[in-house]
Amino acid sequence: MKEATPEEPGAAVPVSEKPGAAVPTSEELDAAMPTPEEPGAAAPAAEGPGLGKSAAKTAAAVVRVVKRHRWFVGLFAAGAVLRLLAMLGFRPALWFPDSYTYIVTVFRPRPDLVRPAGYSMFLKLLEPFGSFAAVTAVQHLMGLAVGVMIYLAAGRARPWVRTLATAPVLLDAYQIELEHLLVSDTLFMFLVTAAVVLAIRDRTTWRTATAVGLFLAAATLTRTIGQPLVVLLACWFLIRRQLALTGVLLAAALVPVMAYMGWFYATYDRAGLVGANGVFLYARTQSFADCQKMDPPPDLRVLCDPRPPDRRPPSQEYVWSQDTPLVRLPGITFSRANDALAGRFALLAIRSQPLDYAASIASELARTFTWGRPVYPDQEIYDYYEFPSRQPGPPGRHAAQLGAELAERYEGGPIATRVVEPYAGWMRAYQDVARLPGTVLLLVLLAPPVLSVIRRRPELEWIVPWSTAVALLVIPAAVAEFDYRYVLPAVPLACLALALRTRSDLAKA
Repeated sequence: MKEATPEEPGAAVPVSEKPGAAVPTSEELDAAMPTPEEPGAAAPAAEGPGLGKSAAKTAAAVVRVVKRHRWFVGLFAAGAVLRLLAMLGFRPALWFPDSYTYIVTVFRPRPDLVRPAGYSMFLKLLEPFGSFAAVTAVQHLMGLAVGVMIYLAAGRARPWVRTLATAPVLLDAYQIELEHLLVSDTLFMFLVTAAVVLAIRDRTTWRTATAVGLFLAAATLTRTIGQPLVVLLACWFLIRRQLALTGVLLAAALVPVMAYMGWFYATYDRAGLVGANGVFLYARTQSFADCQKMDPPPDLRVLCDPRPPDRRPPSQEYVWSQDTPLVRLPGITFSRANDALAGRFALLAIRSQPLDYAASIASELARTFTWGRPVYPDQEIYDYYEFPSRQPGPPGRHAAQLGAELAERYEGGPIATRVVEPYAGWMRAYQDVARLPGTVLLLVLLAPPVLSVIRRRPELEWIVPWSTAVALLVIPAAVAEFDYRYVLPAVPLACLALALRTRSDLAKA
């Protein structure tokens, strides 16, 4: 997967020379070329002096571009250096408990019950490189590419505003650490950002709509939270009165997703992209569910937790812990019967206690906007988001033997992360000081609607990245739980929304 390089207006295209070849004289060229009167006459090739002029023009154009965008070029270069240090300091990659699941799907291609296979397909594409270092390199390039997309999408804003909008994704240490983890979030962020940036272009064609739909399909098959984003961007096309293009977008998005659902159904005889929605929603409702208020039927009472809500563990513990009501059910946790039962319990809890559910969502969402970075949901998960000071052990509470064996096959050798000094120490020190506080993110999100009320101008482009960012923050809080890595994909879109909203105000100031 290669990073796209934007072409700058007015840039000259250099004429390539063959190394070591002598440059012919103008007389030799004149003799060799047919005259304009001859049939099939071709335009003369570039002359020797012209080659030098072309190179000089190209160099001058590059210098002008760099000078014009010098702040962004400097920020981009700094981001590239930081990512290089991460690759030098933590080889070949950093691991997360989810990583093994993705690796297993690479070698045993079948839909997973918990996570869609999009990230596994991405890993499969990179398997010929024979190392997870190639995976992290591509993910770091994706992070840099997101910065470029944000800068270009805010094109009519002043350069310093555009540059500032890219700073979090280019320089945030936790963003860089996330790119170095073998998890799906960086790929998801790249796909969603690409879809949004294309959707808000001034001119859209059927090709644009197709690309938006395909990016959204890939995002949905990477993380299921992408499903509502299809509806969101389709609504944007409808607002712009582009009915035909809306149909193109929906077709491009739904055909791959429906094909994957067919594969899932053929494998498990179940409809959907995954088979764990009910279990995760059940775990989410345990932060407030009170069986005395719910009065569940007998078959659901087995899922009641007698502990008061304020003494219960974080939601994820109800999915993965061995001390959870779900283990009382027969068979595996994510069987069709168990998932359906858990889903019924969750929906009953939400219907019976809607205000408690809303309050719990607000409570989870509030964790996003704290100034500090308190430990959550537990120390184990929290530590996965920190650059380690020593070689970390196998991810997860229970080493996955099959996943580890297949990962070694992918890597062609040991997979343990090697912590290499001094590069690792430099990144740990950088991570101590370089992050976007949640309170600043809250201000970034509040600014566009507030400015719209104050200025009363009809610009609408900011609504698309803004609403997408809000959806990426609210949906996990509503159906799963808060997690620091769920926040980062929303940050560049929130910054883009603010840049788009302020560009006309600054231009008229």
